[in-house]
Amino acid sequence: MAKGLFSLQKLLAGLSLVMILSGCDTPKMSVADAQYQRGEYYNAAQTYRKLYNSLKKQKERPLRGEVARKLAECESRIGRHGRASAAYRNAIRYSGNDSLQLNLAKELHADGKYKEALETYNLYLTVDSTNREAITGRNGAKMALSTGNRKTRYRVSPAKFANSRRSEYSPFLADGGNRLYFTTTNENVSGLTKSGITGMKNGDIWMSKKNEQGVWQTPEPVNGEVNSESDEGAPSISADGKTMFFSRSFSENGADEKIRIFISKRSDAEWGEPELFELLNDSAFNFAHPSVSPDGKFLYFTSDRRGGEGKTDIWRLRLDRQNARPENLGKKVNTVGREMFPTAVSDSLFYFASDGHPGFGGLDIFRATLQKDGTWDVANMGQPINSSSDDFGITFVENKEAGFFSSSRGDARGYDNLYSFELPDLNIRIEGIVTDFEEEPIIGATIRIVGRDGSNRMTRTRDDGSFELPLDRGVEYTMLAGAKGYMNARQEFESDDSEEDAVYTVDFMLASMTEPNIVENIFYDFDRATLRPESKEALDGLVKVLETNSGIKVELSAHADRKGSESYNKNLSERRAKAVVDYLVKAGINPQRLTWTGYGKTQPKRVTKRIAREYPQFEEGTLLDEAFIDTLDEEDREVADQINRRTEFTVTGNEKW
Repeated sequence: MAKGLFSLQKLLAGLSLVMILSGCDTPKMSVADAQYQRGEYYNAAQTYRKLYNSLKKQKERPLRGEVARKLAECESRIGRHGRASAAYRNAIRYSGNDSLQLNLAKELHADGKYKEALETYNLYLTVDSTNREAITGRNGAKMALSTGNRKTRYRVSPAKFANSRRSEYSPFLADGGNRLYFTTTNENVSGLTKSGITGMKNGDIWMSKKNEQGVWQTPEPVNGEVNSESDEGAPSISADGKTMFFSRSFSENGADEKIRIFISKRSDAEWGEPELFELLNDSAFNFAHPSVSPDGKFLYFTSDRRGGEGKTDIWRLRLDRQNARPENLGKKVNTVGREMFPTAVSDSLFYFASDGHPGFGGLDIFRATLQKDGTWDVANMGQPINSSSDDFGITFVENKEAGFFSSSRGDARGYDNLYSFELPDLNIRIEGIVTDFEEEPIIGATIRIVGRDGSNRMTRTRDDGSFELPLDRGVEYTMLAGAKGYMNARQEFESDDSEEDAVYTVDFMLASMTEPNIVENIFYDFDRATLRPESKEALDGLVKVLETNSGIKVELSAHADRKGSESYNKNLSERRAKAVVDYLVKAGINPQRLTWTGYGKTQPKRVTKRIAREYPQFEEGTLLDEAFIDTLDEEDREVADQINRRTEFTVTGNEKW
């Protein structure tokens, strides 16, 4: 029931409701109409409902339709959107007034019935195709349907320590986030009169504070003279904690009730007698929901004063200049609908509630950021901050994406409650393992990661060769891995920009500076030195290693199996090694860094740990020479020959070229 704050319905009563039609002069109708005109929507709804149920004759159908319309408007005003949509359906049914389709669409929207709302907006737009409210509503319903169950990372929970069986709303955090001020209509407020608008008592400002263990304590009325029989709420406190701005509804000289901004000064632990904020004292208009910026330069507020864009607008006033005039925040912020409940974070960032921007229904909370051209960029905060119900009045813990807001979600009566929220840190990280070419972990290898955003992080591998580093989202990174006795390795990647936790895996394999390194997956045509296409990935990887280690000279060597003569194998392996060198030179590697040798079958492979893991029939350390292979069965002889047929590179020098 966001609209219940300080009789906020009264603020809007003369702005958007259809005028009460005359000619229905029954006793009950006159009573209901009087309640309605005074803005006592809760009382009026009860009276209209009784009257509606009594109108059963055929000739009373037009009157029943009119009563249903007024009942719907009352139910809408007190935030009971399900009841309001049902009443609008009856109003259309009995009166045939299709112009009410827009009202019905908005109530369906606020009740979370997005598909029905979209259909009804479209139906209305066939008659009034340029209506801005209908177009905005249709866009909001489309957005809600396309969003579905997708939510932002905000975590939202009821603030049980503060909520009562009545309404609590418009929270404000002070004292470094250790005090929470808010408006309440609980049964223990100072006034006795119940509002005809909401059926609840007028609001008071209460406060809860944290104890030494950080636990919120039972709320109590603020000390001093702020609260009265009138409706008080929407507190905002200066950064030094000495001045409170708040709203109060009151009547002067029997005139209609208006909402004004008041100031109370704090002395020791008590708030003093409030004084009217004279800079915004224009009896023709309403001023509500003050929010003082942390630097004390601006006061943001809600008003229906002339010069606005819609029903209520967000304005701000310079407090540090004499004779300053209120500034309307313009069409990027304000719409033909209602903008209200501003929360100033800085002179270039504030939050507000609106039903005039595309949203999820009712009031949604929006973020407004000042751009270089002086305009405001407005963004919906998404679910779960926003819902199909009224969501408004947000407050933040200083320098954190955490705090409280108010919402009527989940309350069939339309009452508001406080909710806490927080945006947990994204858990985006990169992890991997650094090994040598034999897939053995390298302990203490250095991993450095440099981001295009200017970040530069470094870590070392653990005993198992693993590493882990935190990342930011949507950043291009370059990674470099190195260790003593090994060549460096380089990789590049870009982290996702989605609002989700993510774990990236990047493994490094470092080439030895002292031992031969097998280049896996290099294949040649049978009995020839022609490189096969499937060798490209391995060869390109070797190019990358040499580019990363620009001062390294290497020897490329090819080895053959035991089959064939020694001279034949030597000639074939030499041509194959030369084919690899030719590929590297064509790829841009300086030929002065490269030599090649064909060893034929003169250097059989000795079984390493990796080979023993892959082929457990061979014991680590075994030399796969011809004498050993002859002792094997045919299947294992073929495996041994395959191991001996290999391409390797060995570091022969390290100097700049």
